[in-house]
Amino acid sequence: MRLLVTGGAGFIGSNFVRHMLRRGDCRARVLDALTYAGNLDNVADVSSDPGFEFVRGDVCDPEAVRQAIRDTDVVVHFAAETHNDRSIHGPGGAAATNVMGTLNLLEAAREADLDRFIFISTDEVYGEALGPPKTETDRLQPRGPYSASKAGADLMCQAYHVTYGLPVIIHRATNNYGPYQYPEKLIPLFCYRALRGESLPVYGDGMQVRDWLHVGDNCRAIELLIERGEPGEIYNVPGDNERPNLDVIRLMLDELGKPESLISFVEDRPGHDVRYSLNGGKIELLGWDADVEWEDGMRRTVRWYAEHREWLEASVKRGEDFLKQWYAKRGW
Repeated sequence: MRLLVTGGAGFIGSNFVRHMLRRGDCRARVLDALTYAGNLDNVADVSSDPGFEFVRGDVCDPEAVRQAIRDTDVVVHFAAETHNDRSIHGPGGAAATNVMGTLNLLEAAREADLDRFIFISTDEVYGEALGPPKTETDRLQPRGPYSASKAGADLMCQAYHVTYGLPVIIHRATNNYGPYQYPEKLIPLFCYRALRGESLPVYGDGMQVRDWLHVGDNCRAIELLIERGEPGEIYNVPGDNERPNLDVIRLMLDELGKPESLISFVEDRPGHDVRYSLNGGKIELLGWDADVEWEDGMRRTVRWYAEHREWLEASVKRGEDFLKQWYAKRGW
């Protein structure tokens, strides 16, 4: 299997490349612009694998995309601007990468003989889940620039299946956690700060609920969609581990042996969704289920960051200017 993995030097992408190369029957070409969140250190352990190829390029560059997609069977499109805070601060970046970058890939895919085009969407396209878990047929109601840009790309992918017959499959997962996540997201950022004995800026009352999915379980789900997913279909991928943010933070502090006095409540971000929740019955019919038990997986993840302080410190430096500016506005 010849894969093109966009954003393959990022968090989920690098874990997915590692997962697929273990099979022994795959070649993985990674296309990544190596922005602040993309890092070749994330794939250093597979860089010498004969099935691995790295191409530095931006999905916003149509020619780079056309060159990268050549001779591939499957595209797995991770590349995106994924941070809500950054999209609120500057919506243009999210729109350019998430919408126009996806459009460039879809156009290039029309000229390629693909078996599958897997678009990595997000649970956030549904908006807040204040009632039952969202199903694949529920209305899209994004509430922020990031989720709106992903919804636009999601719908464009669906349109290319209907209009051009492109073998698109939409993947919508809940919050992923695990190693190699850039430290602007809750778990690696708070690990970084807690390890340094610094305060943890918790939005609002910290009771926003997220469903946590281990990145390894998500990689298995994506692999299954390549093998058994139906083109034109949408698949939710939940972790079935809904927890308030405060519960996650307290567990992290417990694992690191740090006091809860580090928690510092700050002004909430605009349009912060209270809860996300997905119904995963559809992908379960294909034979998938989450294997990683939440507390064990979370504690292992926290230990990974504690044991990789050098990676964590170097990663933060690539984007710390934004973090300082953003949280200063929140009174922190």
